[in-house]
Amino acid sequence: MIRPINFRMNEQTAVNNYFQEEIDLKNAEINKKAQEEFDAYVFKLRSFGVEVVVISDTDTFDTPDSIFPNNWISFHSDGTVGLYPMFAENRRLERRDDILNELEKNGFIIENIVDYTSAEHEDLFLEATGSIILDRVNRKAYCALSARADEDLFIEFCEDFEYTPVVFVANQTIAGERAVIYHTNVMMCVAETFAVICLDSIDDKSERKNVLKHLKEDSKQVIDITEAQMHSFAGNMLQVRGANGELFLVMSKTAHDSLTQSQIAKINNHCKIISSSLDTIETCGGGSARCMMAEVFLPKN
Repeated sequence: MIRPINFRMNEQTAVNNYFQEEIDLKNAEINKKAQEEFDAYVFKLRSFGVEVVVISDTDTFDTPDSIFPNNWISFHSDGTVGLYPMFAENRRLERRDDILNELEKNGFIIENIVDYTSAEHEDLFLEATGSIILDRVNRKAYCALSARADEDLFIEFCEDFEYTPVVFVANQTIAGERAVIYHTNVMMCVAETFAVICLDSIDDKSERKNVLKHLKEDSKQVIDITEAQMHSFAGNMLQVRGANGELFLVMSKTAHDSLTQSQIAKINNHCKIISSSLDTIETCGGGSARCMMAEVFLPKN
């Protein structure tokens, strides 16, 4: 997780991230609130036994979205690291070699780096686990195509990392019209034994049916959320493991508050919930709890 030092609304990402909103505060105050939310979130994760490696952003570049590292990097159990092409030019500056060095200092083993970032020269993008939802056990990768998720690049990723691709388009209603959702991970979360998904966002019935087929053949309980719940970041969740192996589903307080008692009960049948208030980060950044975590599956010394 990357602790921000210059967090604010990023004008370069706002062009197709409809979750972002203006807030009537000076940037310094926005960053201060974001840091407070970040610190409380990390404290809560650690209190449940979740290991968190915190690295501070630097002031070398203007990187207002550095708090969302899962969009430029992914970590895999064979020691491979993936680096990804980013839509917003100022987000490309978030990629830092010293972060890999810091992980190695923490005992993680890096064997190989697969670098897709040259695709930026062709205006092709694939924003890591923002664009791609990985079912690491069943080796399936779900991707809602968008300006930030190129299909050919996604297929190349699946071939390189040996995942079965599940491709679809997800939309949301903006000003009465359907608009493409910028990241798959705001409408979908795949956990070990269940999935939280906004099925209404997949307008094409055959694509929706195909996504459901893959989830059900892998014995996932499907927990459907509404588009209104999705806008409260109820799709932006991540399952993590605590020190004793206990599983948790992590989400924001906004997301948790949007869920019905029935949905919460279904989740609790599989694992406990961890939620934390991320109001400023969600409003200005258009991302939530899941976006703030780049989960590390690298082997350890």
